[in-house]
Amino acid sequence: MLRKGSELQRGDREVLLDLGDGEQAQTTDSYGSLQNGVSIPPRYLSSATANEDGDDRVYFHLNTRCNQPVPQRGNYFRDGKTKIDFVLVWEIRSRRKRRGKAKSEVTGDDGENVPTEENSRSGRKKAKLAQWREKFVENLESVGLLMEKEETANEKKTIHFLKIHAPWDVLVYYAEELRLRAPLQAQPHLDLNTSARVLSRLCIPNVMKESVPNRPLDYYTCAFRKSKMSRFLGCENHETYFNNTQRQRVVYEILAGAVYGKRKRAEVGVERLVNEGAYSAAFPLHEGPFELPKYEISPDELNQRQVLYYYWARWWKWCKYQPLDHIREYFGEKIAFYFAWLGFYTAWLLPAAVMGTLVFVSGVMSMGSNTPAKEICDSGGSYLMCPLCKTCKAWNMSDICTMAKLGYLFDHPGTVFFSVFMSFWAVTFLEYWKRKMATLAHHWDCMDFHEEEERPRPEFAAMAPTMEQNPVTGVKEPYFPEKTRLSRMFTGSMVIIMMMCVVMIFLVTVVMCRGIISVMMFRTGSPVLRTEAGTIANISGSIVNLGLILLMGRVYTALAEQLTKWEMHRTQTQYENAFIFKVFIFQFVNFYSSPFYVAFLKGRFVGYPTNYGTLFGMRNEDCGPGGCLIELAQQLFVIMVGKQLINNIQEFILPKVKAWQQKRTLAKVLGNKKSQEPRRWEEDYQLVECEGLFEEYLEMVLQFGFITIFVAAFPLAPLFALLNNWVEIRLDAHKFVCEYRRPVAERAQNIGVWFNILEALSHLSVIANAFLIAFTSEFLPRLLYQYKFDSDLNGYVNFTLAHAPLNYTEYSLCRYKAFRDNEGNHTLFFWELLAVRLSFIIAFEHVVFFVLRAIDWIVPDVPESLELKIKRERYLAKQALAENQEALLVSRGRGPAHTTPGASSPGHDASFGNMS
Repeated sequence: MLRKGSELQRGDREVLLDLGDGEQAQTTDSYGSLQNGVSIPPRYLSSATANEDGDDRVYFHLNTRCNQPVPQRGNYFRDGKTKIDFVLVWEIRSRRKRRGKAKSEVTGDDGENVPTEENSRSGRKKAKLAQWREKFVENLESVGLLMEKEETANEKKTIHFLKIHAPWDVLVYYAEELRLRAPLQAQPHLDLNTSARVLSRLCIPNVMKESVPNRPLDYYTCAFRKSKMSRFLGCENHETYFNNTQRQRVVYEILAGAVYGKRKRAEVGVERLVNEGAYSAAFPLHEGPFELPKYEISPDELNQRQVLYYYWARWWKWCKYQPLDHIREYFGEKIAFYFAWLGFYTAWLLPAAVMGTLVFVSGVMSMGSNTPAKEICDSGGSYLMCPLCKTCKAWNMSDICTMAKLGYLFDHPGTVFFSVFMSFWAVTFLEYWKRKMATLAHHWDCMDFHEEEERPRPEFAAMAPTMEQNPVTGVKEPYFPEKTRLSRMFTGSMVIIMMMCVVMIFLVTVVMCRGIISVMMFRTGSPVLRTEAGTIANISGSIVNLGLILLMGRVYTALAEQLTKWEMHRTQTQYENAFIFKVFIFQFVNFYSSPFYVAFLKGRFVGYPTNYGTLFGMRNEDCGPGGCLIELAQQLFVIMVGKQLINNIQEFILPKVKAWQQKRTLAKVLGNKKSQEPRRWEEDYQLVECEGLFEEYLEMVLQFGFITIFVAAFPLAPLFALLNNWVEIRLDAHKFVCEYRRPVAERAQNIGVWFNILEALSHLSVIANAFLIAFTSEFLPRLLYQYKFDSDLNGYVNFTLAHAPLNYTEYSLCRYKAFRDNEGNHTLFFWELLAVRLSFIIAFEHVVFFVLRAIDWIVPDVPESLELKIKRERYLAKQALAENQEALLVSRGRGPAHTTPGASSPGHDASFGNMS
């Protein structure tokens, strides 16, 4: 059926262009068509010319109501041979013709009623979007992409699916432009798991090891060159030479650079089209379903998605190694690096969790031998303690016998050893992760990867006020004045400071809330409530604090996103780094402010009888009967474990809810077609869009801070982190394999700015642990008392209690915990202890950082074996890409020989040497 293009300029064509191989470059005025996947070259369309004026084009349209159904065969066009590399989706709402308006509307190509007069804003917007899609498809056609269109429609809505395929010539051209890596020679699979090598040497069965089918081959590679095609392995097979991930990357590069409007307005790229609403989604397809077939099938016959699901994403694979090569092959290096880091971090948590558990168990076993706790429990009425509030009464120290024993669990010599251990653990973990990161970067051919000159972000391009010439590329691009950006960044930093002040206000509110709850517990008169008042108040305050933390985190993340957009960062990398920095700084204060207060400020400004410190008329908080470390442990347990539980529940439920909503929407459109076999693009459109790795990294980095900065107070923190991460890996794996649309594979050579944040946290943990041991723990006071007075700590409790000043009339004989004399002045022991504390901080810090530098010097960032492989690969690349191949062969002692490209022969193998 023929129809003039002048009637259809606001619609989207169903006919798609093919630039035939060997043909001259076609202009955008020439069009082709795909009928059942077979292209009609433009030279056969010469008879279908334009009108006499030459302005209106003629379109060939595919009859979607053909009586002969074409079988669907996986991710292919209707011909069953042309691969689908990418899919664009847009939805059109149908509008019923009304009386009096029927003449003012015509039906467009895609079934949409388009107003001819364009007198409404929505009508003009729809026409504009349709025009953009039209122009966008034209430019994709001019590049040489093949396309095929599908429709799913009912009376109210039509969903259009545009399937895109990159022919061989297009792939070859862009492979050289993008410097994709091409295989020179296969090499044996490397065993990258250190634990597997250790267990193998010890002849211990490795239950974590599992043979995963269809493991991607490992090659020596070099940058692709079209002129050296014959030197690369497998170049004779055009269908399989580029894997699906590489094909998707090439197509996305074309989509990201295709113009759909005016270039001077930076109307470029599919991302901006999606943001503007011209397309509702743009994604590559999954490799078939993830469910295993009901009939018996060989493991080698499973598709990549099924392999990942069966050998990785299922819950009972928690004790197996992650198939990182398969993850990289399917999702790209950026996502593979996240799971590699998460698995490496989880494996390193195992010794930390074991050590922490042993320290905790040792504390439980030695509780009965704690001399200070015995003295408190046996004191009876010997120590009458001063009231804890203005309206409270004096109390006996023997009332806190239970809390004194429990406090020893979190404040004994073993916890001090564990904090030292975790300081070394943190810095050593990062040093070995550098080695792992370098090994994986080389193994995945991205060690020399550097981000090419990035295009401006779509939002930046849309809002930039002027156009300037890029000094690197020479192309005019959107430009935003640097001074204006700096002023906006300064304003944004003021907003961050203001939000931090809000967090501090909430912290003061929680502190006052804890004080009020404690007073209420004391006023009840119940001995049990009076004894546990501090614990009840601390746990209640921690729960309230967790709720405020999660609420403020949500609010600030949305605010930070808007601030970062307003700052007008040019590239996506700059935008992401600025956004990550803002959110992490705020979340650091948001999550850690309350633990920092308990660890380093609480109980420091209490004062003494007749001279108590106050805040808004309330007496400053003092540490509870068991000490500040047990309160810090309670805080960490509630905040850290509570956050992990809430996040896991959200990650489990929210994707399912979103997917259910998406399926319900598509089910309404499918209607009677729902009983038919669903097509891959329809199934993937029902999945949830992948929102990136920011939330995943943020959760793990905050957890890393909890288990390193405050680990002296909570030895079981690494154990809870380990249990959470085992669940986290499977949750994330299941989301990416089963519930998310397949993300576009992105290249990366590391985990980015998150590594710098981890390094900062590891250094901060050393300082924090030093201060925690010196000023919060009772370790140094006990140690000094043992050195000066009694090695068995006999009389230590009485030594740490001061008498109320003589002018204190309420309870003149009461005691309080401090190193003060009867007039309230600090004793000599206080100053000696202060000197010991400061000396310990300096010594601890210098020793740990010295060992860190020693580890950094002893453990190279790149293993020696990897350096040899890199040199070997560079040698092979140099030889393979040498211009004078004849001279090359002679120099190796061989005569000229002709070998089939990519074929394996003894001579060929000898030329490349031994790969072992």
